[in-house]
Amino acid sequence: MPTDASYGALLDAVRGVHWPARRAVVSAVAGTHRSKQRGTSAEFTEYRLYRQGDDPRRIDWRLLARSDRAYIRLATDRAVLPTTIVLDSSVSMAFPMATREKWRRAQEIAVGLAAVAHADGDPVGVAVAGDDGDIRMVPPRTRRGVVSEVARVVDAADPDSAGEMGKLLRATRTKRIALITDMLDDDDLLIAAKVHIVGGGEVHLVHIVAKEEVDPPRRTMLAADPERPALQRLLVDATRREYDEAFGRWRAGIAREWRSAGASYTEVITDEPAAHAVRRIAEPPAYGAPRL
Repeated sequence: MPTDASYGALLDAVRGVHWPARRAVVSAVAGTHRSKQRGTSAEFTEYRLYRQGDDPRRIDWRLLARSDRAYIRLATDRAVLPTTIVLDSSVSMAFPMATREKWRRAQEIAVGLAAVAHADGDPVGVAVAGDDGDIRMVPPRTRRGVVSEVARVVDAADPDSAGEMGKLLRATRTKRIALITDMLDDDDLLIAAKVHIVGGGEVHLVHIVAKEEVDPPRRTMLAADPERPALQRLLVDATRREYDEAFGRWRAGIAREWRSAGASYTEVITDEPAAHAVRRIAEPPAYGAPRL
């Protein structure tokens, strides 16, 4: 576990959370996820008529005695799902500058998801871009201290890079990838995600949105795009409704596009506790309100 006490309460809060695979996993390593392979595990699936070449030890002899026909028992094996948390470190993630709440929430979710995957027995790692363009990475591992390693890399990162989330995704080879980003510098991220999904992987997009972006201060202000500072706009009461509608359409469009591509999409507003967000990301069918 991370030695940094700042994650202690979070790790306690997500203990017992599971992150099931979205589909059967192709892996020869035993784990907790349903595998595409059929074998001799204890989880019975169905019967099939015995065929020449089948292992006679899998014949259900009691059923043979009752029906006079030889059936074998099929079972679904369990497999691990290597997971990488990809964290956006572009400058917009430092918003708002006074509190850096967007960045802090993203860091917490990254560590929380890593802890959940590790507790499930899955290899887990992290990837984040540095300000020099290099990729800081912990390869997916199952060893005891890997969550601490993820926490150290996340804590050492700073939201001052060019982002390049598409580059980070393409550099990641694990089957399950969680992308934690504000989508303000998405580059070719969706294209890279589609390639990963078509290749049999799964992608979880965690869209971090600052509370101040959803509900800007009720005063006249000059709003600037943090990724493109030259792009500025005066925000007053007369234009607030237009802003709200445009921002809502943009977020809804992102959710629609990513879900249509086969990815999981979860929007997280920064006033939501990190542990609650981790539960929604990992266990959406059984926990909390529907995703936005």
